[in-house]
Amino acid sequence: MTPEPEQRTTPQPKQPTPRRFGSRALRTHIGTIAGVAILGALLWRLGTGVLLDGLRRIDTVTLLVALGIGVVTTVFSAWRWQLVARGLRIRLPLGPAVADYYRALFLNAALPGGVLGDVHRAVRHGQSAGDLRRGVKAVVLERVAGQIALTVFGAAVLLTLPSPVRDDVRTFAAPTALAAAGVLAVLLAVRMNRAAARRGGALRRGLGEVREGLLSRQAGPGVALSSAVILAGHVAMFVVAARVAGSAASVAVLLPLAVLALVAMGLPLNVGGFGPREGVTAWAFGAAGLGASSGVTVAVVYGVLSFVASLPGVVVLVARWYTGLRGYPSTAPEPSADVSSAKIAPNDSVRLASSSFPFSADPREGRPMTPDSV
Repeated sequence: MTPEPEQRTTPQPKQPTPRRFGSRALRTHIGTIAGVAILGALLWRLGTGVLLDGLRRIDTVTLLVALGIGVVTTVFSAWRWQLVARGLRIRLPLGPAVADYYRALFLNAALPGGVLGDVHRAVRHGQSAGDLRRGVKAVVLERVAGQIALTVFGAAVLLTLPSPVRDDVRTFAAPTALAAAGVLAVLLAVRMNRAAARRGGALRRGLGEVREGLLSRQAGPGVALSSAVILAGHVAMFVVAARVAGSAASVAVLLPLAVLALVAMGLPLNVGGFGPREGVTAWAFGAAGLGASSGVTVAVVYGVLSFVASLPGVVVLVARWYTGLRGYPSTAPEPSADVSSAKIAPNDSVRLASSSFPFSADPREGRPMTPDSV
């Protein structure tokens, strides 16, 4: 008896899994959406007059002052970045660091989220230095140094000078400090319970990099000095914006308000830098009796001046693009005939990628470059 032929069934194509509508896009642009919502609510509440009034008050002298403050803060920011990178044993010349910091500032101001410029310089510096992890960590530690300076200065100002939040800060300062200490203790306990080999390597390496990048004798004093100068520049820019907006409040009154605005600017919930800064400044000026509309005007002027201070980054982008179009002279010796094409291909791909507009840079040793996409 012959067996029946096996019946072959044609496999049915898999039905595509339905995607959740806009879930990924929503997560990606949640900061921009929040910034637009905050700014829209302010304009609906206070009208567009405060925005236009702030723009009308800006003159040429004010723009030149903003550019001058921007030069000081950018050079010291690049120096701080160089010190941290040197502590992590990554080469970073000061000149290219200044140029790439300007480029990062412009991208932070022009692109949604306010942090893509920092991602920019972190990735490309790591790639050009041959160590992506340390390149990214250098930028992270450099930004952490700035946040530490703002935290220390802000706590001192908000605890001592009159402000709408002084009583609240005094009330919650001790519990917050205890809570932070408790969280740190829990994290350390969790790390201590891990395997000895894993715990020792990762923890020692991380703490060592923080110590060498921020707290060493070579980097520590320079990082502290540069952070103080940068913070003073941001506060000076806020005071200039307040004077341009017509506020006659003293510097002692404006300092706590400037701290609150700078803290709000650290939130990645903005569109072109606008959003939480305007909302917090409007509330702070209103609570201080200076008028919420005046606060929005000051924040708008500050945003415009900060953007103007970052405009040299456009020159850097164009210059790097033009240099990439011209190509780079090869300084390496010509490969011999027995060298395989597989070894030459990566160099060719890097050369081609470096000419992509507008995110290109000179891929010389130690020079941060801009990624093809962020």
